[in-house]
Amino acid sequence: MTTTWSWRKSTRSATNGQCVEIGTRADETTVGVRDSKLGDASAILLFPARAFAAFTGTHQHKSDNRG
Repeated sequence: MTTTWSWRKSTRSATNGQCVEIGTRADETTVGVRDSKLGDASAILLFPARAFAAFTGTHQHKSDNRG
C-alpha cells in the first residue's frame, strides 16, 4: 500500500531552499516533516498529529509576542 502525502511549505519561507515541508496523509493522524531541498528523497520525521499541533501552537503563540 502506497502512502500519499500532501506537502506544504510556509509562506514565510526564504527562497534559498533552507526550509522544511510539513506533510499530512488522508487519515490525518500523523504529520511528516522533511527537507524541502531533497523533496521525495528526504527522510521523513513522523509525529502524532495531536503532539505536532500542540508543539506548533505553543511556538506560534510565542512568536506572535515578539516585537
